[in-house]
Amino acid sequence: QVCKKVAHPAIRVLVAMDNLKALVVSKVGDAGVMHVELNRPKHMNAMNMDMWREIKTVFEGLSRDSSCRCIVLSARGKGFTAGLDLRDPEVNAPMAGDAEEDDAARKGIRFMAHVKYLQACLTAIEECLKPVICVVHGACIGGGVDLSAAADVRLCSADAIFSIREVQVGIVADVGTLQRFPKKVGNDSLTRELALTGRDMGAEESCRIGYVSRVLPTKEAAMEDALQMAGVIAASSPIAVVGTKQNLNFARDHSVSDGLNHVAVWNSSQIFTRDVPMAVEAFMTKGKAKFSKL
Repeated sequence: QVCKKVAHPAIRVLVAMDNLKALVVSKVGDAGVMHVELNRPKHMNAMNMDMWREIKTVFEGLSRDSSCRCIVLSARGKGFTAGLDLRDPEVNAPMAGDAEEDDAARKGIRFMAHVKYLQACLTAIEECLKPVICVVHGACIGGGVDLSAAADVRLCSADAIFSIREVQVGIVADVGTLQRFPKKVGNDSLTRELALTGRDMGAEESCRIGYVSRVLPTKEAAMEDALQMAGVIAASSPIAVVGTKQNLNFARDHSVSDGLNHVAVWNSSQIFTRDVPMAVEAFMTKGKAKFSKL
């Protein structure tokens, strides 16, 4: 695709993504690393319906893109996101209900369809074949935790603040945090404390409990770390990377026995890829293998 240059010399914005309203998608170098940014800085990157739709479209698209091997997700502006945009009429419409419909059951069914769609938007990140590295800086509130929890790896800057804020606005977090966060940190008591109080969790605490891999001094340092990590991942066999992510996700939701069986079946169809001898030769000769696109 034809690209045009932006401020960072290594990043080119894809012309095909120019019609996005709430995200920016950029190509980093030529190794297959893509950069997705939340782009509503004047609104603290509050998640309006444009953003939800674009998250689904972009991550499903990058999952199918054979040239993409790893994705870095971050945000522009002073913070990662303030969470759900409660000022967006399209976001609020299902909660307000139909003025002409007074049946609670029918309103509930329509609301359920709305929630299921929002869930699917973030599940697109988790189910994306390519690993997603999320870089959080500043405020990461409500839906931001849902969003970051769907990523494979999380890094943050020292000023990052996480909050499962939904209980403080009278609702139950319903698009992924209560399902994914406990499995990321492995601490049921702390998960319940954070979800039931809605209190802030700073960068150091988020690292101590295992929600993020590392805390970097600044957003810029965190981005540098993420891009370096993405480059390492992108240089590996895409067959091995995709298979590793798929089997980690499966193992998380199943027993050890089921996970072992799943990876045995997986490798029985994937182990004979030409990537294996190429990777072995590169390892033995201390060279670099050049793997073809998926």
